[in-house]
Amino acid sequence: MTVIQSIEDADGLRCVDLIAHPDGTFAFKEFRRDPEDGGRWTLIADYSALKCVTKDEAWQQATAAIGWYKPPPAK
Repeated sequence: MTVIQSIEDADGLRCVDLIAHPDGTFAFKEFRRDPEDGGRWTLIADYSALKCVTKDEAWQQATAAIGWYKPPPAK
């Protein structure tokens, strides 16, 4: 798996990583960063078992699964 994009919330305390599987499918993981952990990212939800065909599908799944997450603006 390779992280291809990471999007943080406005406070910089949570993020979603879009990951690419070697087979060309996509998934995501959710992390949080707490001051008491020295600012290190902690995995809180692992959706890497998903096999989304496109990046857009993975972002849609992340939007549905993670309450705070809003997708990046369309270009």
